[in-house]
Amino acid sequence: MQKEKQLHQSVCDYIRWKYPKVLFFSELSGSMRLSIGQATQLKRLRSNRGFPDLICFEPRGGRFGLFIEIKAEGEVLKKKNGEYKTEHLQEQHDVIVKLNELGYCATFGVGIDDCVLIIDNYMKIK
Repeated sequence: MQKEKQLHQSVCDYIRWKYPKVLFFSELSGSMRLSIGQATQLKRLRSNRGFPDLICFEPRGGRFGLFIEIKAEGEVLKKKNGEYKTEHLQEQHDVIVKLNELGYCATFGVGIDDCVLIIDNYMKIK
């Protein structure tokens, strides 16, 4: 099972290999150790904490781009009652909903296989 940092790298390597002309950006601050000063500075540079990890700047099927909130293999997002396990996961979900409303394709990706499937399905869209 890959840690989230390694998973980000694997997803980026996959996009670079399979879709070499696609522009993308992966944001690792959530899985890196930062000093309090660095974390504070990054927080001030974002609209909120729930912004997804990966952005593909590739329009498809009327969507402006793809956003994936990358989670480690086996990570459980919701409780048995359907609520998100943490406030942070709920914040991430809320941003995903907003991005979809704005015309982007946005979702959670859990593990490498799920992320690759999401990317491939998105890239197949004409």
